[in-house]
Amino acid sequence: MKTLKLPLEGSCLCGSVRVSLSALPLLTLACHCRGCQKLCASAYSLTAMFPADSFSITGDLVRGGLRSEGREHYYCRSCLGFVYSRIAGADERVNLRVSVLDDAGALPPYVEVMTDEKQDWAKVSAAYSYSRFPESAEELKGLMESYSKCWSEPVPPKD
Repeated sequence: MKTLKLPLEGSCLCGSVRVSLSALPLLTLACHCRGCQKLCASAYSLTAMFPADSFSITGDLVRGGLRSEGREHYYCRSCLGFVYSRIAGADERVNLRVSVLDDAGALPPYVEVMTDEKQDWAKVSAAYSYSRFPESAEELKGLMESYSKCWSEPVPPKD
């Protein structure tokens, strides 16, 4: 089991936007869709889902990446670094770009999605792989429950 020290902290490239998370992630994913490839200028995006009420952010953001229906993507207004997304109908979650976190390496992807669009050379070691997405809300919930078993109790911040 892994342990994380809470809160998790991070920032955009220039440091103008800061994030803080008071809960463990619900799930971590690598998305191989062409949209994420273009948004992140990479073979895939790395996302960590967090409870929305555990997420706080400071700094000036701009909404962008409007190609994705039902998704809102937020970027630092200064450096235009991709920070997080919100998905319509999933108001209880925030999808944070893992690269924003100070300790980004602590959250490897547990699930990879959209492997139908995966670059042939891209390799991700994830426990679960989907050609598109999990089939149902129940399946996504099951993945989150399975993922939660990877963590021991978080280390609380020192006062």
